[in-house]
Amino acid sequence: MESIQTLKGQSALVTGADSGIGKGVAIALANAGASVLINYVHNHDAAQEVVNEIKTTGGTAFASHADVSKEEEVQAMFAEMYKQYGTIDILVNNAGLQKDSRFVDMTLDQWNTVISTNLTGQFLCSREAAKEFIRRGVVEGRSKAAGKIICMSSVHEVIPWAGHVNYAASKGGISMFMKSIAQELAPHKIRVVGIGPGAIKTPINKSAWDTPEELAKLLTLIPYNRIGEPEDIGKLAAWLVSDEADYITGTTIFIDGGMTLYPGFADNG
Repeated sequence: MESIQTLKGQSALVTGADSGIGKGVAIALANAGASVLINYVHNHDAAQEVVNEIKTTGGTAFASHADVSKEEEVQAMFAEMYKQYGTIDILVNNAGLQKDSRFVDMTLDQWNTVISTNLTGQFLCSREAAKEFIRRGVVEGRSKAAGKIICMSSVHEVIPWAGHVNYAASKGGISMFMKSIAQELAPHKIRVVGIGPGAIKTPINKSAWDTPEELAKLLTLIPYNRIGEPEDIGKLAAWLVSDEADYITGTTIFIDGGMTLYPGFADNG
């Protein structure tokens, strides 16, 4: 089935796009017609596989290494983006990681590593993208917006998560970061939207779905009774950055099969 080219002529940068949700989003944006930069930090071969998959279906993509928590690497990646594609229309802040620990045992390094990648990384990338969006402005016939930013969050921006304090704090921070820059950038015709995935079948949470026992346990938290796929997030992201969603900014769209409905209360009201 041929995809509708709602993003034709636009360029997109997806951080952490070598696997999982980032890969799903990058492929969906490419299928919608965008030229995509596949960012990765460790696995060049996996990133190149995503590039090859996109090119095989007639899309345009290239891979670029950058640790999003490091300012100079982010700026170098954006410079490479502009060299390849001339500008940027869409930024998807997807890169994220976990360093889990009981709170009382959590080290400062575990805290800083997660906050630096998950939150500071979104700040650095969004700032660079916003500068270019403001410089260029709206291009007639390209998009109604001067630029679009997606901040990948999690249901854990609203659901507390014991044993994962650094991760949950980073996602709560992303929520207010997203809303604040959306408020500031809206007069420039820049849209900023959050996506809050629930349980998605990715390498980061493989232990939670890899066995029938663990999957059954996980499904008790999901009223819709299935685990999400990266493609679910990709389809939502591609729609959110299209002109069909032009009036949406400054809010998080949860995509979680009902996990934020607090299913523990379903039989205990």
